[in-house]
Amino acid sequence: MGSKMDNTFHGHFGDYGGRYVPEMLIPALEQLETVWEEFRADGEAAMQLEQLLNTYSGRPTPLYFAENLSRRTGQRIYLKLESLNHTGAHKINNAIGQALLARKMGKTEIVAETGAGQHGLATATVAAKFGMKCTVFMGEIDMRRQYPNVYSMKLLGAEVVPVNFGAKTLKDAVNAALKYWAENLPTSHYLLGSVVGPHPYPAIVRDFQAVIGKETRKQILESEGRLPDFLIACVGGGSNSIGLFYPFLDDDTVKMTGIEAGGQGPAAGMNAIRFGGAASVGVVQGYKSYFIQDADGQVMSTHSISAGLDYAGIGPELASLHDAGRIDFDSVTDEETLEAFKILARDEGIIPALESAHAVAHLLSVAPKMPPDSLIVVNISGRGDKDIFITAAELDGANWKQFLEREASDV
Repeated sequence: MGSKMDNTFHGHFGDYGGRYVPEMLIPALEQLETVWEEFRADGEAAMQLEQLLNTYSGRPTPLYFAENLSRRTGQRIYLKLESLNHTGAHKINNAIGQALLARKMGKTEIVAETGAGQHGLATATVAAKFGMKCTVFMGEIDMRRQYPNVYSMKLLGAEVVPVNFGAKTLKDAVNAALKYWAENLPTSHYLLGSVVGPHPYPAIVRDFQAVIGKETRKQILESEGRLPDFLIACVGGGSNSIGLFYPFLDDDTVKMTGIEAGGQGPAAGMNAIRFGGAASVGVVQGYKSYFIQDADGQVMSTHSISAGLDYAGIGPELASLHDAGRIDFDSVTDEETLEAFKILARDEGIIPALESAHAVAHLLSVAPKMPPDSLIVVNISGRGDKDIFITAAELDGANWKQFLEREASDV
């Protein structure tokens, strides 16, 4: 398909991407694009980013050989442990980078949206470090199922604003954050958490997250002396997946699969599958891509046990790579995800985020069909402590309910 760098042209990835926003946002986006280009060309800025990633976030994250999981499946399986980043997920990579851009633009407030809470947590963390005001929008439903992250964001000094319209999940949080940003442009920077939104956000977030794939490439060559056969990552908006995939796009021998949320089944509103079902091409929230929408172009409700995958759209670069056949996409159900969550915990002593457990579930499903001794890398994009209110209720319901009742009675 040619070089990966040929995939972008004036904010478009093939037919997707672009900048479909109100005119009042254009100057802010143009300023961000200019500062980003200056940042990319600034060797000193790159060194500052690398130092912060190493000393504050804890990079490089390990590429761990999962011996027990490999024995179970018959392949050589490595796990990229983004879960060991400061704040527990890959989101900190982009948050640190964009905080540096915000400071370069002279902004005093960071605005963000969050679903699973990991991006909100990372944003609140860097805002505290850089001494900035932080406002995070989060759907009411996500706030209930991700309360540990809500508490942490507040502890870090962020204002967490509940979004009580629409489906009260990530899509609606994005809309609320964009509205607030538009009303506070002179002082605020919108720190978008995934490879979605108007140009230049998809490319900025991808570039900051590509550290995942760059490290993986170096680490797998050191460990195995060759490139992997397969890369697997979960896909919501797509930041952890494109972060892993991007540095391998020109390596035709490396197959890549993004795993979407199959939820509770194929019926409308029961999943978050963009490549199939009710999904079609449209323009939503400032960019053109695949969205789960009805015949009138109205975005439909989605469902996933993981808040971070419960999103109707997907990054425009991933949409283009899907059409080109470079990246395959598949889905797993909530039930399969919970089973994979338990298996990884018991086989390797690693409790993954439910988002990441989708990638593990796909591995367990397709491993019997893969050639023996295939070399596979699975991105563990986050750790699972944030999901305790979901997983404990699902897997240890009676004891969890008793614990909550005791705690509530003591308040």
